[in-house]
Amino acid sequence: MSLGSNLSQARKKSGLSQEEVAEKLGVSRQTISKWELDETLPDIRQSKKLSTLYHLTLDELIEVDFDVKEIERVIEHTSQAAADKVDWTKVWAKQYPVLASYPAQVRIDEYAAPLRALLKKLRTDYGYSEQDACLVLKDILSKVWKNNA
Repeated sequence: MSLGSNLSQARKKSGLSQEEVAEKLGVSRQTISKWELDETLPDIRQSKKLSTLYHLTLDELIEVDFDVKEIERVIEHTSQAAADKVDWTKVWAKQYPVLASYPAQVRIDEYAAPLRALLKKLRTDYGYSEQDACLVLKDILSKVWKNNA
């Protein structure tokens, strides 16, 4: 995505018009338009003002991924009570169908005992709660998978 596209999306996410941004930065609406169309670039001072106005770091403004930012925002603002109501396996199965189908194919009991032992070891060796031990194990599995890919 280009810097102009990033600027345009950041402005729209902030609910501001080009005129409003121009007024806050002390430039013309045409200047904002040219930045968003990649015809010209804002200088570093204007870029810093834009990042402040859009509540983004300069790095985020340059390489912004709004899907990721939106997911992060939702996670940060979701209460534990609401999260507890979500069937996460069902939700993730929409993205990864194997999560819905594997219980009928995999002998889960065969893997349960060794996993329980790993969780217990994480709890006793490091003092993690059951939930934290599970999260740590999930993260370890993810890292192992990524290193093997």
